[in-house]
Amino acid sequence: MAEHPVRPRDHLDEESSTMILHIAQFTWKPEVTAADVDALTTALEQMAAQIPQILSYRAAANLRVRPSTTDYACAAIVADADDLAAYLDHPLHKAVYDQHLGRMVAERAAAQLPIESGSFA
Repeated sequence: MAEHPVRPRDHLDEESSTMILHIAQFTWKPEVTAADVDALTTALEQMAAQIPQILSYRAAANLRVRPSTTDYACAAIVADADDLAAYLDHPLHKAVYDQHLGRMVAERAAAQLPIESGSFA
């Protein structure tokens, strides 16, 4: 499981504690291997560590505790919609898609939820 350490909230509005939890779920194409998933996880960890808008980050294969077609998921906490856009449009995010996700993904779903805490810890 990839986990990005918590970043300080010094750039956030002190009046508002509501942030955005962005969740992306993926179902792989049949040809995706464990090595592909490992390489993706490493790339995502490196990406998250370098994008300042990401306050907290996790990425991992689905545990399949409950039935699901999802193979893998990522979750990022950002301060607001502007930070979400900056993260999703960041060249490092696009590079992970170009080098890994684009050829791996059969299906993708995403959601954004309000969250009061800035960390998965």
